[in-house]
Amino acid sequence: MLLEIKGLNHKFHGLHAVKDVSLQVREGELAGIIGPNGAGKTTVFNLITGVYRPTSGDIRFQGESIVGLTPSAIVRRGIARTFQTIRLFRDLTVLDNVRIAHYQTATYPLFSSFLRTPGMVRREEEIVQRSLELLDVFGLAHLAAEKASSLPYGQQRQLEIARALATEPKLLLLDEPAAGMNPAEVEELSELIKYVQERFNVTILLIEHQMKMVMSICQRLTVLDFGQIIAEGPPEEVRSNQRVLEAYLGRGAVLA
Repeated sequence: MLLEIKGLNHKFHGLHAVKDVSLQVREGELAGIIGPNGAGKTTVFNLITGVYRPTSGDIRFQGESIVGLTPSAIVRRGIARTFQTIRLFRDLTVLDNVRIAHYQTATYPLFSSFLRTPGMVRREEEIVQRSLELLDVFGLAHLAAEKASSLPYGQQRQLEIARALATEPKLLLLDEPAAGMNPAEVEELSELIKYVQERFNVTILLIEHQMKMVMSICQRLTVLDFGQIIAEGPPEEVRSNQRVLEAYLGRGAVLA
């Protein structure tokens, strides 16, 4: 088991945003979290990545608790994420957006940076090469010198995933990666996520509102409503769960 969440609770000003959430993600899995707006999905991601500290409960990654660690320490443990709203360094180049992520794990003594020692120069060259290879996977290598802000929306989403992968994560958290995309872009992204999982041997947990997408690529779904888990299981079971249909889409609805 790669990720284990046990009895997780988080309150904002006395209100339960997450209430007694327990879930597991197995190594190599592609799992999803779904639920209506305000259900607590992104809060769970923020708790996993150290943005928030839980009111109570535990989060264990590779068997060790990560509660209380800083976001940067959690990245170094092997967890990376993307965000609902794209958070690129918009004024930096496409290459630099990916290159900068490597510095979470590539550190130098201060004197090496000032003196540009041969070892430091070699490592910098390796980081540039690795960054270009990642960009090539996403079809962005030819745009390496362009500003991130100049990319179309879909390519900015891809760049954000490439940047997350630059930290060499064991677990990749994707927060609504298909937000704002048209159906053709969503289909392309679905194939890309499956490819990334296989190509980089990374476990993926995603939040998404695009039901066609999660039903087609996720092996298992967890459904949140008002901060609580109301259903778990394979997409086929979740699709027909009456409680999910009523909570997520209203009475008489069908998950397509």
